[in-house]
Amino acid sequence: MTASMLGGLSTASDDRKNLLLGMRTGEIGMVHSWELVTAVDGPGTRMTTFLTGCPLRCLYCHNPDTLKMRDGKPVRAEDLLARIRRYRNVFKATGGGITLSGGEVLMQPAFARRILEGAKEMGIHTCLDTSGNLGVNASDELLASVDLVLLDVKSGLPETYKKVTGQELEPTLVFGRRLSELGIETWIRFVLVPGLTDADENIRPIVEYAASLSTVTRVEVLPFHQMGRDKWAELGIPYQLGDVSPPSNERTEEVRDMFRAAGLTTY
Repeated sequence: MTASMLGGLSTASDDRKNLLLGMRTGEIGMVHSWELVTAVDGPGTRMTTFLTGCPLRCLYCHNPDTLKMRDGKPVRAEDLLARIRRYRNVFKATGGGITLSGGEVLMQPAFARRILEGAKEMGIHTCLDTSGNLGVNASDELLASVDLVLLDVKSGLPETYKKVTGQELEPTLVFGRRLSELGIETWIRFVLVPGLTDADENIRPIVEYAASLSTVTRVEVLPFHQMGRDKWAELGIPYQLGDVSPPSNERTEEVRDMFRAAGLTTY
């Protein structure tokens, strides 16, 4: 296979037979992009890698260009790990590490496992940013190389979750409980969308759920924004939330206080 470049990463050509074999073994993953960020996708400065492919169709998705697996570029695990190695000193100095995001990272569990294990061998902090919808794809061996999970809980009510994502809520709840049983640190993330997810009756079950998990150390209530809107237009995908404004600062703090009242550290 020949190679091209993705943000400084060598990418494998899309010879279909070799590509599928490489993806099955985890030697190759479909990657949209990567970036260095601070205090966004986990602690410290992090190299966040966005994999492509996602089973959810969230109405407010700000990365709709990562939904389809084929929209990524094939990247060799060894090349991504070589890139990660270059930032070891940055991670050490800032208490950072790597975060695998998407899309949905657990659509590519073999590739994710290779990257996570390789990073751990280098002594680098590892994080998964996931909806948990495909938690069944995460083997205990994969999770053994995970230091932190950012678990996106889109809704506390099954019917609202279905409306927001097109999928069921239960797999996310099951995965979160499994993380707790395994002792894996978890941050709960919840996007507050006016008129969609902001009702108290939708939020209370998330508060109760987060408080029930022994490994939840942080909750992030994220105000809805329109920053991904242009991507939907570029892709020609109908966007249903064009008339929705961000929640007020007052309402956002009210919701955060609901979590704080349950003893949860919340931002």
